[in-house]
Amino acid sequence: MARDFPRHRRVAEQVRRELSGLILEEIKDPRLGPVTVTDVDVSRDLAWSDVYVSFLGDTRDNQQRLQVLTGAAGFLRRLLGKRMKIRTVPQLRFHYDQGLDHAQHMDQLIARARASDRKDGDDQE
Repeated sequence: MARDFPRHRRVAEQVRRELSGLILEEIKDPRLGPVTVTDVDVSRDLAWSDVYVSFLGDTRDNQQRLQVLTGAAGFLRRLLGKRMKIRTVPQLRFHYDQGLDHAQHMDQLIARARASDRKDGDDQE
C-alpha cells in the first residue's frame, strides 16, 4: 500500500486541504478575493511545494493576487507547521493554474465549431 501512495503525495494532499482553509480563514487582504487551491506538488525530500491556485473574478489581477499569496507564504507555512504534525514543512511556491482558463477556451472553440456546423447545415438545405 505504501508504494502506491508515497509519503510526499500524502503530505501534498494534506497541505492542499490545510492551505485551502488557512487562506480562507487567515488571509484578510481585500486584493486577494476568492481563491481555490487546485493542486499541490511536494518534492520527494519535502523541502518544496508548488501550490497551484485559481481565482474567481477578473483575470487581469491574477499577478497581483499571486504576489499577495507569495508575500504571505512564510506566514502560511508557519500556520501549516502548527496544524500538521511533520518535522519539516515545505517552502511554498505559488503558481497560477491555467487549467480552468484553458478549459473555458476549449469550450468556446467547441461552441463556435458547433455553431459553424449548424450554419453550414442550414446553408446546404
